[in-house]
Amino acid sequence: MSSAQQLLLTAIRCDIDNLTHLATTSEIVADISRFIHVLQRERGASTIYLVSQGSRFKTQRRDYLKHSQEAEILMRQRLEVLTQEVRPQGAARLLRRIAAVWNALDDIAALRSAIDLMAISPDAATQAFNHLISGLLAIVFEAADTSDDPEITRTLVAIFHLMQGKELAGQERACGAFGFTQGHFDKTHRQLLGQLVEDQQRCFDTFVEFATPDAELAWQQAVSTSTLTGIHQLREAACQSTSQHVTTNVLGETWYELTTLRIDALKIVEDALNTQLAALCYRKIAQAKAALEHAKAKPGPHTPAPCEQLLALSPTQPLGDLTASALTSPLGRSLIELTQAQSSRLQGLSDELENTRKALRERKLVERAKGLIMAHQSMTEEEAYRFLRKTSMDQSKSMADMAQAILDLSSILKKA
Repeated sequence: MSSAQQLLLTAIRCDIDNLTHLATTSEIVADISRFIHVLQRERGASTIYLVSQGSRFKTQRRDYLKHSQEAEILMRQRLEVLTQEVRPQGAARLLRRIAAVWNALDDIAALRSAIDLMAISPDAATQAFNHLISGLLAIVFEAADTSDDPEITRTLVAIFHLMQGKELAGQERACGAFGFTQGHFDKTHRQLLGQLVEDQQRCFDTFVEFATPDAELAWQQAVSTSTLTGIHQLREAACQSTSQHVTTNVLGETWYELTTLRIDALKIVEDALNTQLAALCYRKIAQAKAALEHAKAKPGPHTPAPCEQLLALSPTQPLGDLTASALTSPLGRSLIELTQAQSSRLQGLSDELENTRKALRERKLVERAKGLIMAHQSMTEEEAYRFLRKTSMDQSKSMADMAQAILDLSSILKKA
């Protein structure tokens, strides 16, 4: 076997290892998706339980807690696989994200105990759940950022934004459950509800941008019109500044039921995407293994290379004629066409991967700039986003360029 063939086989085996790691990662994403879903239910039930001083949703919370614990065990088992397998170089950040979440998972028992004892406020409990779920979503984001395959990356990006939008819908469910169960919404919770609705839309818009046509169709058909209408009516009632006290807790449970129907429908789309991702990974692994077997196969009868054909021609033939003959021969033309086609295909894959990576990098810049604005200007996340958007429009810059300028300025001020 020649050195060139050995290098080719090694390259294909590296591709298979990377794809196998991505397949494992896709299974982890599916497990995280299941755990987040039941954790979101537990969060909403815990909110109603705390607001009602333990008189409502006691049974539901106990059931959801059990489901969360079962899903957590399965997810931990899958995460532990990453400590044993061969990993690509870019997986270090992913492992750090998982390590951080692992510590947060160890603290969840204390949170549940505080809820049992009514030793924590509904808002504080919600924030604790939000923090854990945010860490879990960061694992999915990191998985998308470390993928080297454009098609798999696009699918992971779509899944991440769908999961993030669904998480914001879960936070909206908890916020609405607080207000409707309490009997009224104060200014803070009215503003939070409106902000969560806007943030969801941005996430879902990005999801549609990266989703496959089948996933987009499933998304459009996911939630019934009657459910959306009911949620919209309750949103309007909650966001009225003159919201009056409600004498019963019926609206709290109605709100929880309607928003749960919507979130469960989004979970069906999410599951379909996870199934597509797993199938995509294993299909690419099969293709890579087939390519490996083809490359390992014994070569057929020896065919002179183009240079050998040149040397076999008459020595009296001018070099220009030899080159022209080689380039115009059927073999030469097929090699040129093959090279051009391969180059075009690789360039297309490279461009697609770079576009996806660019979108991820720009998102990180915007998030960091928002955090800086929130810290220095005492703004909420929504106010910081609007400030960044308006400033970029006023200065005719993209959001990413404006975010980078803010971060650069912060770095200069720190040095000064």
